[in-house]
Amino acid sequence: MKKPAYKRVLLKLSGEALAGKQGTGINTTVLKQIAQDIAEAHKTGVEIGLVIGGGNIFRGVAASAEGMDRASSDYMGMLATVINSLAVQDALEKAGVPTRVQSAIAMAEIAEPYIRRRAIRHLEKGRLVIFGAGTGNPYFTTDTAASLRAMEINAEIIMKATKVDGIYDKDPMKNTDAKKFDQISYIEVLNKGLQVMDSTAISLCMDNKLPILTFDLTIPGNILKAVGGEKIGTLVQ
Repeated sequence: MKKPAYKRVLLKLSGEALAGKQGTGINTTVLKQIAQDIAEAHKTGVEIGLVIGGGNIFRGVAASAEGMDRASSDYMGMLATVINSLAVQDALEKAGVPTRVQSAIAMAEIAEPYIRRRAIRHLEKGRLVIFGAGTGNPYFTTDTAASLRAMEINAEIIMKATKVDGIYDKDPMKNTDAKKFDQISYIEVLNKGLQVMDSTAISLCMDNKLPILTFDLTIPGNILKAVGGEKIGTLVQ
């Protein structure tokens, strides 16, 4: 078993990743594959905190653009992340990873309340902690929640797993001449307006010198490679 390059990481998954090719909802085959990949990485001994988006179920920003109250739509988005958290918890436990879900919005029957010291204790005991319901506040994305939780649990890096193999100067799906960056600074990301994470999350990471690694989640084994310190994706630092 290869040794991890980090002691503690925060893994950020987009909600869309759980939907697979169907675009919405939760694809159980994809879910099983992601859980298997995370389990392989967890076996190396790295402590993993996990934040999952809710875009496969509900997008607060999209709903508010259609005229819904922004705060209400954001709360609905937070509840969507809890649904995803429970699905991932179930898949991870079936893959043999002890998992706890902590929610920023109190739901005593299905998740622990988010308590920083308790989360750190779980990680130290080898449990994987999933942070649900974002920050618990409207107007903040799950990217910002991931940055915040990473700082709070003293993670060494944020690993943002997406459907693209890194950061490009323009959308690689639409432009064949898109150039990929192996490494890029926070300021460049902000100045170029690159859609890595939202500007609040990037600024938070920049102020606290927390590196961000973005890589392709759809390739089996990539999470293990990222945890092992192999050169994949794009590093923002």
